[in-house]
Amino acid sequence: MASWNSFPLEITYQTLGWLAFVSWSISFYPQVILNFRRKSVVGLSLDFLLLNLTKHSSYLIYNTVLYFSPAAQQQYFEKYGHEQMIPVAANDVAFSIHAVVLTAITLFQVFIYERGTQTISKISIGIVSVVWLFAAVCVFVALPSHSWLWLISIFNHLAVSFIQVSMTVIKYIPQAVMNFMRKSTEGFSIGNILLDFTGGVANYGQMATQSIDQSMLFIPSSIII
Repeated sequence: MASWNSFPLEITYQTLGWLAFVSWSISFYPQVILNFRRKSVVGLSLDFLLLNLTKHSSYLIYNTVLYFSPAAQQQYFEKYGHEQMIPVAANDVAFSIHAVVLTAITLFQVFIYERGTQTISKISIGIVSVVWLFAAVCVFVALPSHSWLWLISIFNHLAVSFIQVSMTVIKYIPQAVMNFMRKSTEGFSIGNILLDFTGGVANYGQMATQSIDQSMLFIPSSIII
């Protein structure tokens, strides 16, 4: 496994990584707190929550497998070279676990607080069903050849990802449509968006820093916002 060539860049990488982790992690709390204070989730799109849970679950699978699996890491080195570094840091794993837990808590609030006439649309249920059916098919395709790197790349890698990219593109659409129809953002925490953006900038800075140190082309391997 490759090591850092520059100590200052390594420190910068770690700092940006944990800044992204803190920003993204905190971003979940304003909505949870707002729901708790209002004892209501009216104004928060349930479709957004379902799509967001799917997105972060796929990111969790990618991070944990690539960070902890020697087999997946070996396949990564064989594909990209042993001089390269694994593109998953401890803060990535910590964030993805935290994201799934907090999104699940927010979904739990849907069942215990007032939600008015809001329901999860059949379109979102259909999208999520297709996503996980696709993932299941990929598991069976990867099993015979033990293509673990290819399999987890389906969950997150920009070049081939179906799940991560598609969820990132569409997850905010239901919330934006709801805000437009209601002519109001009441019930939806804007703090989530601001912290999301901050974390995204820090994450891309982190990947750029690693690319500069390793003298390789900067191709983002994840989209997390």
